[in-house]
Amino acid sequence: MVLFLTVITVSFLTKVAIFGCVAVAAWLLLDLLAVGDSRAEKRLEEFNNSRTGREDRAKEWRLQMGVATVRLLEKAFPHLSKPLQPKNDREINRLRDRLNQAGFRSESAPTVFLGLKTLSLITGLFVGGGFTIFSNGMTQSSVMIMVATGGVSFYLPAIVVWLRKRSRQNAIFFGLPDTLDLMVVCVEAGLGLDQAMRKVVEEMKKSYAVIAEEFTLCNLQLQMGRARNEVLHELGTRTGVDDLKALAAILIQADKFGSSIAQALRVQSDSMRVRRRQMAEEKAAKTAVKLIFPLVLFIFPAIFVVLVGPAAITMVNEMFPAMSGGK
Repeated sequence: MVLFLTVITVSFLTKVAIFGCVAVAAWLLLDLLAVGDSRAEKRLEEFNNSRTGREDRAKEWRLQMGVATVRLLEKAFPHLSKPLQPKNDREINRLRDRLNQAGFRSESAPTVFLGLKTLSLITGLFVGGGFTIFSNGMTQSSVMIMVATGGVSFYLPAIVVWLRKRSRQNAIFFGLPDTLDLMVVCVEAGLGLDQAMRKVVEEMKKSYAVIAEEFTLCNLQLQMGRARNEVLHELGTRTGVDDLKALAAILIQADKFGSSIAQALRVQSDSMRVRRRQMAEEKAAKTAVKLIFPLVLFIFPAIFVVLVGPAAITMVNEMFPAMSGGK
């Protein structure tokens, strides 16, 4: 019995040892194969490299085409804008103020804007007119559609500038109270007005990017040595926001007479919040009046049909046979 158990134990241990050796050898072989890249991985890497190379070449080609297009337009815009150039300095300043309020402050912005208007007019005439004449022929209606398309295209850059200007002004108006609160905290903590404006730029780059951009420009002008009164006055004029103009006037007055800037900022912030609340109440009061038109035009006819429709059908079914029978 002991001899039988010994034979079983030896045979079992031999099998376990052989299995362990085979498992270790298989693991080493798989590990060795895993160290080197497989053929499929190499092919995938080559494909990725070739695709990356194609994407880089495509990006480079698009960049070159974009640079060439920009250079071509820079040469063409002065010639395209000549027919629309303002006649006097007043009109030039008015156009530049509009573009500044929309965020376009470069020296060539008026020329580019006027060139875009001329280019849009030509594009609208050729595209809209060509499509209309091709589909309907040379008729009076086709000519009118061509002229209308050209007119709309001509005013399209002005509409874009107006929308951008309104968006920036709304962003400044709704973000100014929070900006003033932060400036009050900075001034009461011992910082000057210039340092407070720099802190506002650092803290509000993401939340109120437009205000941060305007204050950054003010800081650059102050660092260049311009007078603070001129910088603040230009800040209100450049943006076209009445509240910012009032803030600039208050800051100029406080700097001139030596009064508390923190108190002036706090009063201005409170007045802006009151104005925002009044505007919200005004819009809420106008809601009932504005709802009259969709009610009368869309909802009331449907209700009228639902309520009066069955009675009208009944009257038609009952009265018309009786009237015809009476005759």
